[in-house]
Amino acid sequence: MAAPPNPDFLRRAIHLATQNVVTGSGGPFAALIARDGVILGEGVNTVTASNDPTAHGEVNAIRAAARALGTFTLAGCELYTSCQPCPMCLSASYWARLDAVYYGCSAADAARAGFDDDFLYHEFLQDPQRRKLPVTQLLSEEAWSSFAAWIASPNKVEY
Repeated sequence: MAAPPNPDFLRRAIHLATQNVVTGSGGPFAALIARDGVILGEGVNTVTASNDPTAHGEVNAIRAAARALGTFTLAGCELYTSCQPCPMCLSASYWARLDAVYYGCSAADAARAGFDDDFLYHEFLQDPQRRKLPVTQLLSEEAWSSFAAWIASPNKVEY
């Protein structure tokens, strides 16, 4: 069960997002991961600074918290983010097994500022053949060898 929201953590994320813009470092997005009232990791949007399209504030915060804890699971933690997570960041939040996500601006607010993630949410609802990005499965039987190796491996770390 998630802890009650801490508005001061969200204020911190908003401050980091604003500073990221003011200093010219990146986009107006930032996030932090907290557990038991302690901030474990922070991140700002560094997409343009790092030339990494996955370097969103939430992903950077998740990476920082996972490093700090020495684990790939952030169960028991919450994400505080200046804006509603995009589909990638929301997916990363699920993969990290976060207990809750608290956000400031909505996706509609982000769209007003020129960041239209709504397109992605609608795109994922489309039948795969109707999406703008073609995705085609190839070599499925050959690709299964990776899963077969995983199933047989005595060294796997399940997640």
